[in-house]
Order: sequence, then structure tokens, then C-alpha cells
Amino acid sequence: MENMLDCILVIDDDEPTNFISTLVIEEACCTRHLEIADSGFKALNYLQKAFAETTVHNNFILPDLVFLDINMPRMNGWEFLTEFKKLNNDYFRKPVIIMLTTSLNPDDKHRAENIPEVDGFENKPLTKEMIQKMMEKYFNIAKTNL
Repeated sequence: MENMLDCILVIDDDEPTNFISTLVIEEACCTRHLEIADSGFKALNYLQKAFAETTVHNNFILPDLVFLDINMPRMNGWEFLTEFKKLNNDYFRKPVIIMLTTSLNPDDKHRAENIPEVDGFENKPLTKEMIQKMMEKYFNIAKTNL
């Protein structure tokens, strides 16, 4: 299908949030593949495999768009970004990274705005309107059917 992303990666430890995000993303029909990682470690593992994979028939698709939670156990969103910077390979395009969080702390938003890898900051829950806005802003894809 035209006007779809190849892959969206959601990084969030909260199962109900992942369920809602999955429903919204599937209903929006905006990606060919959706990957859910319930920890920063699992997301990094997925990305390492995606970066290493060079064949067309690859099971690990580089994400076009990443939704990243801030508050997660063991490795929070900030720590994930630090490790992600180490992974980022000049041969591959950087995904659009959106911090998707329940945090109302203005310091979190300010911090995100000062990290070059972060493209946006949104409050949960993910909505079809958010997806439409991101598809238009970052990918120049108008999704009027949302």
C-alpha cells in the first residue's frame, strides 16, 4: 500500500498502553509492520538486529517512527537514547523519535527539546490525530482517511 511507513516501533513497559497504541496504529493503517518492545533493552536488541541486517528478506525492519516512553524500569527513555546514539549508524536513516509519555513535568519536555535525536514530545494516550499530524509533518503523507 502507498502512503504507509515500513515500521513503527513502540517502546513502553505498560501493557495497557501498548494495547491502546496497537489498536490506534492498526486502525490508522499507517504502517506495514508494528513492533512493540516492553523495555529499552528489548528495543535496543531489535534495533541492533535491524541495523545489522542487510538482506531484503529481513525479519528486523528499521523503524521509520519510534514512540518512546520516559518512565520505564531498568532503562528509562533517557538512558535508551544514550544507548541509541551509540547504535546509530551513518549508513542508515535515523527514525523519527517521539517521546510519548504521561509526564507533565516541563523539565522533561525541555530536556527532550534539547536532544537532537528526539523529534517530538507528546502526552499519552496515542491518538489517530497524533498519528495523522506526524505522518504529515515528518513523512509528508496526508492520511485523510483516519
